[in-house]
Amino acid sequence: MSATRRFVPVSEWEDERHLLGVEGERLAIAFLTSCGWSVEAHRFRLGHHDIDLVVRKGRMVAFVEVKTRRSSTYGSGLEAVSARKQRDIARVANGWLLRHGRLGDEYRFDVLLVKVGSGGKHSVEHVPDAWRLSRLWAY
Repeated sequence: MSATRRFVPVSEWEDERHLLGVEGERLAIAFLTSCGWSVEAHRFRLGHHDIDLVVRKGRMVAFVEVKTRRSSTYGSGLEAVSARKQRDIARVANGWLLRHGRLGDEYRFDVLLVKVGSGGKHSVEHVPDAWRLSRLWAY
């Protein structure tokens, strides 16, 4: 196996779940930017884990987990952000913070729920400050 991974453009992806996730992330970016947030990072990766979006509004930085669903058959997107997922996101967020954080910034974890319906209809629900960390940050 090669030590490097081959870049595969989204246009060549075949897994419907991954394509749905990318569509949800695009809708999330459009929603957040329309609300005045600027995107600092999309799919910021640290090891095997990533943060879907890192967004900023003034001194507030939000680490955003985007959950996209076509239906609620498998539960809500909010339920899918387990304690383990929260810890993984927090580790990656700490990596982002050490590389790109600024003194005086405030940080929080948000969840953005995207429901994609038929005919291009969708809804977006933003859950700000969805959970808190028990440990202190690097700053």
